[in-house]
Amino acid sequence: MKNDVQKWMESEGESFLKDIGIKKGQTVLDFGCGEGHYTIPAARVVGENGKVFALDKDKNTLDRLNKMLKHYNIENVKLLNEKTKTSLKDNSVDVVLCYDVLHYSNKKERNVIYNEIHRVLKREGILSVYPKHYKKDYPLLELADLDLDEVVEELAKAGFILHRKFSKNLLHDDYYNEGYILNLRRS
Repeated sequence: MKNDVQKWMESEGESFLKDIGIKKGQTVLDFGCGEGHYTIPAARVVGENGKVFALDKDKNTLDRLNKMLKHYNIENVKLLNEKTKTSLKDNSVDVVLCYDVLHYSNKKERNVIYNEIHRVLKREGILSVYPKHYKKDYPLLELADLDLDEVVEELAKAGFILHRKFSKNLLHDDYYNEGYILNLRRS
């Protein structure tokens, strides 16, 4: 039996990302991309005419992702070794993935992240958030005291409107996990 990461990378990740709204030819920002469990399937979904920006503050993690990109022969990904401010142009991204990263930042730092996402996201773009580790989902670090509605409220104060909320089976670290996905648009 294939392990969860293999299944995700070979097909299920692409299906998941299509379901959340990523399409061929789009520009995607994987904010806090880690080792690329969402970057690589997103690159396949957007195809050769699309672009994926993979942002992470950890250079070693990006180096590992770069090796994976070469392994899978993926050329439409640009690595960004940045923390929160990006070199991307205003209104240049169709979809921002912010999966399993918010719990690392306090409220002030999350507002910096939201402001940057708001700046780069196109008017009709999608911010897709997987707020792992909030109060009812293995509480951890900075989201441990927030429930899901409070996360949505925080995003609304930052200029985003909830467009769709749904529960999905998705990859968390190296295993599958049931979690809520919040798709938002700029207000």
